[in-house]
Amino acid sequence: MAKPKILIADDVAENIDVLMGALGDEYAVVAAREGVKALALARMEPRPDMVLLDVMMPRMDGYEVCRQLKADPDTAGIPVLFITALGGYEEESKGLALGALDYITKPFQPDLVKARVANHLELKRHRDRLEEMVAERTRELALTRDVTIFTLASLAEARDPETGGHIRRTQSYVRLLAEKLGEQPRFGAELDAYAIELLYKSAPLHDVGKVGVPDAILLKPGKLTDEEFEEIKKHTTYGRDALAAGVRELGENSFLGYAMEIAYTHHEKWDGSGYPQGLAGEEIPLPGRLMAIADVYDALISKRVYKPPFPHAKAVGIISEGRGSHFDPVLVDAFLEINASFRETAIRFADFDEERQALAADG
Repeated sequence: MAKPKILIADDVAENIDVLMGALGDEYAVVAAREGVKALALARMEPRPDMVLLDVMMPRMDGYEVCRQLKADPDTAGIPVLFITALGGYEEESKGLALGALDYITKPFQPDLVKARVANHLELKRHRDRLEEMVAERTRELALTRDVTIFTLASLAEARDPETGGHIRRTQSYVRLLAEKLGEQPRFGAELDAYAIELLYKSAPLHDVGKVGVPDAILLKPGKLTDEEFEEIKKHTTYGRDALAAGVRELGENSFLGYAMEIAYTHHEKWDGSGYPQGLAGEEIPLPGRLMAIADVYDALISKRVYKPPFPHAKAVGIISEGRGSHFDPVLVDAFLEINASFRETAIRFADFDEERQALAADG
């Protein structure tokens, strides 16, 4: 097992010799006699497990070295102990405020130096282990969430075997559109990276309510009667109700909160003519407005028993025509800017060669 690596930064050679003598048997020790060199050594792989940092050094003092170490994510976790002949509250307070863990005062007492270094390295090992455990638990929870979402979504899609790629395509469209929209200042706060990831993860649940629609209606190849269409429309309410229990447990800001909004509102229209509530404009939650474009685009470019796949240009034209009536005009403008990315996603996750050929012929 490799020895822990200690970086000593001190402009006095005798001080370095004393510290190397105290620590050299148990640790791999490297040294620098000025701040710039110390900073460079701290950034080299393998990075040091600890830095013993003199305050007064040429070119760059210890305070500035510490500040830069803590500002860099790659070195921020390295424990820093200041070594100094300075005394007083102000000096110690400044160093601790910059992120240093402790001070070792000159002249050195080798046993005290060894004890402090050993103690802080042990604390670092415990902290690193705790962070690994938290990260692993977080990965497990995220995987459980993702598998749960995909399983629920697949349950709904399994009732319509012609749309196996629909889940992956629509969630990718939602992310593309949300990322583009997030570039605008008015949406930046609402569509940060975390929110976009939740939208991406929850989008596959938009049609989960279809499990409540009778097969005779859901899989009917011909035109639906008015009564049958009223039954189809209920999938939005079924989806909301199915997800509501989870939202009560996890909160509306969870991924299920996004999923519930999407399931319930992705068939609303900007002009108020949609369902199930007849919401208009920004009354429609943003997740529902995003999914509306993603869902319609995918329906247009997909093969169905009642229609062939539309070419990409025709799908783009139909969505453009729906600007301000079916769809949020701002979202349509964003879609038009990135429609080529939609097309690439559709080709990548196409279910049928016929769909892929129609999309490729557009180019």
